[in-house]
Amino acid sequence: MGLRIAVVGAGSTYTPELVDGFARRSERLLVDELVLLDPDLHRLEPVAGLTRRMLDRVSSRTRLTVTSNRSAALDGADFVIVQLRIGGQAARHVDETLPHRFGVLGQETTGPGGFAKALRTVPLVLDVAEETARRAAPRAWIVDFTNPVGIVTQALLDAGARAIGLCNVAIGLQRRLAAHFDMAAERVELEHVGLNHLSWERAVRVDGVDRLPGLLERHGDWLAQEMGMPAELMRDLGAIPSYYLRYFYNRDEVLAEQRRSRSRAEEVADIERDLLELYRDPSLDRKPELLERRGGAFYSEAAAQLIESLHLGTGDVQVVNVKNNGALPDLPASAVVEVPARIDTTGATPLPLAPLAPELRGLVQAVKAYEDLAVEAAITGDRTIAVKALLAHPLVGRFELARDLVAALLEANRPYLPRFGGAA
Repeated sequence: MGLRIAVVGAGSTYTPELVDGFARRSERLLVDELVLLDPDLHRLEPVAGLTRRMLDRVSSRTRLTVTSNRSAALDGADFVIVQLRIGGQAARHVDETLPHRFGVLGQETTGPGGFAKALRTVPLVLDVAEETARRAAPRAWIVDFTNPVGIVTQALLDAGARAIGLCNVAIGLQRRLAAHFDMAAERVELEHVGLNHLSWERAVRVDGVDRLPGLLERHGDWLAQEMGMPAELMRDLGAIPSYYLRYFYNRDEVLAEQRRSRSRAEEVADIERDLLELYRDPSLDRKPELLERRGGAFYSEAAAQLIESLHLGTGDVQVVNVKNNGALPDLPASAVVEVPARIDTTGATPLPLAPLAPELRGLVQAVKAYEDLAVEAAITGDRTIAVKALLAHPLVGRFELARDLVAALLEANRPYLPRFGGAA
């Protein structure tokens, strides 16, 4: 018997990526019904139209259901994929630009912008999780692709949800390294450590042999271009930082770049408008090339692979967001980390890892403290806790700045934050 998979936020232009992933695994992963849920029918209808044509092109027997009714979508679901963006690209634009008024960089998952997104997102995702527990199939899984993934997954697991967080950073780098080495991706294994969007590769194993030292020495310039950071920094660290470490290691440079450029939200809004117009073309039956510029590369592979492994119990290793449970000795067992984990029908079991080096450990512990406070602030609507959260964040860290940023972010997001006294 096949699966019933519900996609919450299916009006996202990412959805054809997901459909493509399921279609390519159809021989191993039988999906009886794919449910696309979104209250925004203006977006959902063209996405659903392309989805139907993509499934028809591969003669898929998957039944497609399109709805704006959350209860109907979740009924009997085996997997619930959450890919929400509350407030759309307009709210993201505020996340990316408002902090500039305070001399702080703006980004949708890191720093004050990521904090605002967490405040908007966590309560709704917890509502989805509560309804999933009541309506979905027994032992249904929630797969969270909603940013900030680490904070959202922490909130879900703290609430007792059966959930795993997923990001495309690790699989994206693995695929780029495999292409650089001109070999199959399966031969490349990363020792990916840290938190979501705060991670490093401490080893790059090819057929079990760590190639990272030679990679840093002989291909440092290529890596520097890929990651947007100096090769010297990576050689000093003895690790490859994720692209998002630029916001910490090169904050002044990044802030200057942001101030003289269009926001990423503005760029993505243009891309999404063009994508939705393409999706309305009745002759289009596969994901368009333009989707690659949207971001989320390899999302389809990561999501489909995770669901297949959870369903079939394959026991392979994937990088996911999961409770630490001793994998990284530097953090509590309950802390959500982004690390390699073995996936089977019981869930994701993180692999044991060596302690973090001091220069990594301090940053991870500080950001994890911020994440815990961000979850608490989002749930309680407590302004004092919100200020503490930004006070703990390394990109803020000053009381007056944290206080003023919180006031400005809450005012700008008032329609989305009823727990802070905003409009319901």
